[in-house]
Amino acid sequence: MEHKILQSIEKSVLCWLATANELGVPNVSPKELFLYGGNNNLLIANIASPVSVKNIGLNSKVCVSFVDVFEQRGFKIIGTATVLKCGDNKFQGYLAMLRVLADERFPIQGIIEVEIEETASIKAPSYFLFPDLTVEQQIQSGLKTYGVYRK
Repeated sequence: MEHKILQSIEKSVLCWLATANELGVPNVSPKELFLYGGNNNLLIANIASPVSVKNIGLNSKVCVSFVDVFEQRGFKIIGTATVLKCGDNKFQGYLAMLRVLADERFPIQGIIEVEIEETASIKAPSYFLFPDLTVEQQIQSGLKTYGVYRK
């Protein structure tokens, strides 16, 4: 896994999991607990994801994105997802990895394992419209836009 992607995963607060049902109707939902699991896979905790889990059972192809809201850039991952449950082979090991991110207050009902097949960067259009724009300028613009002030 490319170092920039790993850094982006580690500093992202949420990722967005896109799935589709049997009719191809898309569903996108935020996921709070996720990490790179090694072995070219992304692990996502199923805390409250009945639609995502159902869709993966029908169509295992997924897209996951994570973007730093102030830098306005990140990555997307396309892959094949599997939903692991408590009795499954890899579940306990993956659960221990996810528990580093959050304690027992987060009821992890299952783990969505995404085998990474393709990655691509995501950038706000301003990076293309203004090629001299630096990341720090983009951050300053985002902070101003969202009314966030650094101490």
